[in-house]
Amino acid sequence: MNSFYHFLMTERNPKSTDAIAQFANNAFYDQSFPKQSNEYEEISEYLEENASYLPSMTIFDEAWENYKNNKH
Repeated sequence: MNSFYHFLMTERNPKSTDAIAQFANNAFYDQSFPKQSNEYEEISEYLEENASYLPSMTIFDEAWENYKNNKH
């Protein structure tokens, strides 16, 4: 199973104004992002404490739902 970060990178689109695409674009430049994790609590806590680029945790929650629905 791919990590959440790996999934999120498939959502990158520098020209998009979509909130998840913007989250992905910014996470790409976040050197400390927990790239190997697929644990909701770990990623959520990290974002709440460190991700000033994420305007709302609901964007993460929406991206997480997409991640869960796309797991193989």
